[in-house]
Amino acid sequence: MTSASTGSGALQRAARHALGGLGLLAVLGLSCAAGVGEVRAQTAFENRFTGEVGVGAYLKRGMVKDVGGSVMVLPYVYGDYGRFFARVDTLGVKTLPLGAGHLELVARISTDGFDADGPALRGVGDRRNPVPIGVGTMQRTAVGAFFLYAMYDVTSGGALLEGTWGGRFEAGPVTLYPLLGLEYRSSAFVSHLYGIDAAQSAASGYPAYAPGGSIVPMAGLAATVPISGPWALQFQWRHRWFDDAITGSPIVNERGIDSGHVALTYEFK
Repeated sequence: MTSASTGSGALQRAARHALGGLGLLAVLGLSCAAGVGEVRAQTAFENRFTGEVGVGAYLKRGMVKDVGGSVMVLPYVYGDYGRFFARVDTLGVKTLPLGAGHLELVARISTDGFDADGPALRGVGDRRNPVPIGVGTMQRTAVGAFFLYAMYDVTSGGALLEGTWGGRFEAGPVTLYPLLGLEYRSSAFVSHLYGIDAAQSAASGYPAYAPGGSIVPMAGLAATVPISGPWALQFQWRHRWFDDAITGSPIVNERGIDSGHVALTYEFK
């Protein structure tokens, strides 16, 4: 097979995932927007940034053998500039109005990959970070915000579907954001990170493992703590529970994973 035909096949798969996700997002987005009264999609966009910018420490607990937890210091951005937006690890552009939001073209920054350089992973092979791209929407409703994404992973050729609800509550000067979500990861997506093919099995001694698709529930809590004027601290913690498709891998040693960040930010209004 030529590189041109391989690239064409990848584009066709991306298009199929995106079109399927588009139908799902249209139904879910309009359903979320139903009954929200005067909540409507924004139709005019200002050429200035509104939101929070800063620097954060991002923490992740290891879940694979010989891969420990990590802390990364990276920029933090949550806001909009015209049609463009950044939501910490999700970047995109708003296109057509959809319900109480927009149809969005999105890309996700992922750190789920790992280097197989520890003794327990010898022969397994490094796993590159997924690069999910696709469509999405954020629907602001009277009962909170709904974030819905349907994405194709360029790295594995798999799919990632994700729905998250975020609430908002005031506790004195602190604003709390409870989070609930559900992810579907296709078998190709899961296999890229946690599968063991025949060659890797022979090199590592682990049994071959070809997982199916995985459903991953998530719960979390975020908080904004004012410091002075436009300065604030942003906190977030999330826990994901893994099913047998992931935990059945011989290189996985956890049934769930914690992640989160602490960021110092400046708000532009």
